[in-house]
Amino acid sequence: METAIRRDMILHVEVVDLLNKQIMMEQKASSKYLAMASWCDQRELRNSATYFYAQAEEERAHMMKIFKFVNDNGGSALSPTVADVPHEFESLRAVFEASLDAEIEVTKAIHHVFKTSRQLGDFTSEIFLQWFVTEQAEEEEKVRDILDMIDLMGDMPLKMIDERIPTA
Repeated sequence: METAIRRDMILHVEVVDLLNKQIMMEQKASSKYLAMASWCDQRELRNSATYFYAQAEEERAHMMKIFKFVNDNGGSALSPTVADVPHEFESLRAVFEASLDAEIEVTKAIHHVFKTSRQLGDFTSEIFLQWFVTEQAEEEEKVRDILDMIDLMGDMPLKMIDERIPTA
C-alpha cells in the first residue's frame, strides 16, 4: 500500500494557530451577516438585505481562502463552529454599527496575524495576508460611508435610506 506524501509545513506553528482562529472569525462574521440580512429581509429592507447576503458570502470566501492556504502549505485547517450570533437589532443604523464593529474586530485580528508572521519570519503567511490587510481597510471604509449616509439622511423613512444602500 502506497503512503500519501504529505507536504512539509512551511508555515510557523504559531501562525497556523492564529490562522485557524481567523478561519473561525471569518465564519462567525459570515453568520453575523446572515443574521443581519434576515433582520433586514423581515423588514422589507431589500437593498440592505442584499448587501448583507453579499457580505456573508464574501466572509465565507475569506474563510475558505485562509482554510485552503493553511492546508496547501502543510498545515491543518480546522473546520469552524459558530455560536452566539445576535439576530435582533434596534434599528438599521444599529445593524450597520454592528457590521462596522465586526469589521474592526476582523481588521485587528488580521493585523495581529500579519505582525506575528513578520516577527517569526513566516514570509509565506505575511505575503498571503497582505491582501487581507488591504481588503479590511476597504471593508471598514465601505461601512463607514454607509453610516455617514444614514446620518445625513436623518429622519427620512427607512425605505428611502434602504434605496441608497449599495447592493454591489
